[in-house]
Amino acid sequence: MLTDEPEVRPTDQPAAGNDPAAETPAAVPASDRQLATATPPEDPEERYCWVCFATEEDDKFAPWVQPCNCRGATKWVHQSCLKRWIDEKQKGNPYKSISCPQCQTRYIIILPSMGSFAFLLERLDIIAKQLSPGMAAGAIVCSIYWSAITFGAVTVLQTTGFERGLSMMEQAEPIALLLCLPTIPVALVIGRMFRWEDIVLRFLQNRQFDIRKYPVISLMLPVSNEPSPNYPEAYPSSTISTSEPMSVTRIFCGALLLPTVSTIVGKIFFKSVKNDLHRTLMGGFAFVVVKGMLKIYFHQKKHNRAKQRQILDYTPENVRKYWTRSQPAEANDRPGQQQQVQGQAMVQQQPAMEEERVVNGAG
Repeated sequence: MLTDEPEVRPTDQPAAGNDPAAETPAAVPASDRQLATATPPEDPEERYCWVCFATEEDDKFAPWVQPCNCRGATKWVHQSCLKRWIDEKQKGNPYKSISCPQCQTRYIIILPSMGSFAFLLERLDIIAKQLSPGMAAGAIVCSIYWSAITFGAVTVLQTTGFERGLSMMEQAEPIALLLCLPTIPVALVIGRMFRWEDIVLRFLQNRQFDIRKYPVISLMLPVSNEPSPNYPEAYPSSTISTSEPMSVTRIFCGALLLPTVSTIVGKIFFKSVKNDLHRTLMGGFAFVVVKGMLKIYFHQKKHNRAKQRQILDYTPENVRKYWTRSQPAEANDRPGQQQQVQGQAMVQQQPAMEEERVVNGAG
């Protein structure tokens, strides 16, 4: 049957799964799209001052500042607390740069203007603080220099005689005096630091076997004639140090007193010498030689004593015999140990007393 309606084929009908309306979503309004994409509001971060450990709830009106690149707990700090901390670090110098102790970021500090005159006074104060250490050091050096000149002049007058020394300094050039007089105490100190006695003493200790061949030297110096032990090896004499450590105060005092001592020794033992300078030099040389020989003798004695020392067994007999005699100070300082030693001696005596009682009872 013929009809005017177009024939509808199954293939011309849109499939349910291929519907364009179903694939394309409906248009969403802009306001709804903004609400959909907006993130949920975050809670405000709690502020925490790393100087006073206070929070925003403790003081709601205190101004806060974020002065560096720190994050987290050290991000915020009170303005007043940071100023007080910066004042402690600057120590009176407002132009000193201060950095964060955590991230090492330098703080941006703005100083208001005080005026031209106040700024000039501040600069002068800073310059005075910077120059004060150098000026103090210079004053100390100048004091030492003029003291050395005075000591050199007194030494010249003392060693050469007052009239001759005064005439010598009057005839000399001022520049020569300023350069030569301070070198006198310096030369005395340097000469005092040269310990020739230790060199001779070390030579004697190393050549002790050869020195025994000469009886005269053996009589003059305390050289030990006993051979060194051979167990398990030769005695290491180099391990014994009998020379005292170098003392700065002793060297300084000895060097400064040497001209006076030399003058006194020269006047006592070299009265026949008319020249004051020669007499003082001879007195100083004699004093140095005699002092050195006595020092060599003393240290050689100490060396021999150290070689011949022995360590005894810790027995009650040795304690009773040597303890109180060799170490009286230590025994007095340690009464508890002395009581312990006496207790040990009593313990050793108890068996003998009990044996005596048994013998008496048997008798």
